[in-house]
Parts: sequence; structure tokens; C-alpha cells
Amino acid sequence: MYVIPETLVDLCKKRMEPYNCEGFVYGKGPSTPEIMIVGEAPGETEIHNGMPFSGRAGKVLDEFFNYIGVSREDIYFTSTVRSRPYKIVHKKSDNNETFIKKYNRAPTMKEQLAHAPILDYELQHIKPKQLVTLGNIGLQRLVGKDYSISDVHGEVIHSKVRKLKDMDSTEWIVSDETYSIFPTFHPASIFYNRSLEKEIYKDLDKLKKLLEPMKKS
Repeated sequence: MYVIPETLVDLCKKRMEPYNCEGFVYGKGPSTPEIMIVGEAPGETEIHNGMPFSGRAGKVLDEFFNYIGVSREDIYFTSTVRSRPYKIVHKKSDNNETFIKKYNRAPTMKEQLAHAPILDYELQHIKPKQLVTLGNIGLQRLVGKDYSISDVHGEVIHSKVRKLKDMDSTEWIVSDETYSIFPTFHPASIFYNRSLEKEIYKDLDKLKKLLEPMKKS
């Protein structure tokens, strides 16, 4: 199990304090994984149990990787932001009392920048055979907004990736290393658009073929 330094965790937690985010979920997985998953951010379930992709979307993701024959033990799970970004909604109870409920939301660019040093560190020190991004947030964190998941899902992108110029910077530069990146839709997307499930399984068939020679090496 690969563990990032606590000093880096503390730094990024401090950088997140101005924003509506809660909890912290560590990346989990081996130091030389078959796949590194780059997701968006943890949800309510994840911040309570500390396990990446353990909520409703995580169960769907497990089905996807069972389909291609890859177990969780061979995957390193990380995300663009490690805390749960939320929005506050005022609701009425059955007895007409007002209460506050937190809902998941996509992380802002400032929040992505706040946690960027962690993903930068993982990409530098963990050696995945294949990066797999889920949804637009993970994809664009690595290769920028010129890429859209609807346009490039299921395609292999060989590219340098974005990283912070330095710890105190808000400027992106590109890595020295080139990575193999395979983008597909976020598993939660099928909750809102069931037709995407067919597209995802087409992507998974391509990913399975892509991984076959890697498994033999």
C-alpha cells in the first residue's frame, strides 16, 4: 500500500480551509498498480469510511473492473480533490421545519489547485501501467480543457500531464514524463443517463485489449 507524506496531506488540508469542502480521503493502492484511477472527488460515503469509490458509484465501478478482469488490489485510486465539495440546500421537513442538507458538487478550479500537490506527488512516485480518468474533471485536470470526455472517451491519449509550477503557484506546467491516459465516463453518469452504460462497456472492451499485453509483460 502506497502512502503519501503526512506533511503534504496537512498542507493540502490547510489550503482547502476557505472552501465548502469536508473530510479527507487518502489515495489507496499499490506502488506499481496495473491501473491508476483518477476520479473527481469523494462523496458523503467516502468521507465517512475513508475508502475511495465505496459509495453507489463505487459499486458500479467494481462491476466495470470485474468485467475486464482487474481487481481492486491491482488499482491505485486517487482523485482530483480529496475532500468532499458540497453545496448547502435549505429544505422543509414533513412538519414544515427548515433544515440544511449538503449535496455533492463538482470541485472548482481553486479547489483543484489546492489539492494539486497530492496528485502531482502520486504521479511522480507511483508507476501505473495505465491511467484511467473518470469524467471530465479527472481528464481535464491532467490534460486541460481542450479535451472533453464526450469527444475522447475510449481513446488512448499519450500525453504529458499538468502539474503545478511549484507548491505556492497557481500556474500549470507540463510534466517531463509522458503517460498513457484512457478516459471514460464517470460511473455515476449512468444514474442520470442510462444510455451511457452501453458506451462505457464499449470503452471497457477497448481498455481490456489495451491491458492484455501489459499483463504479459
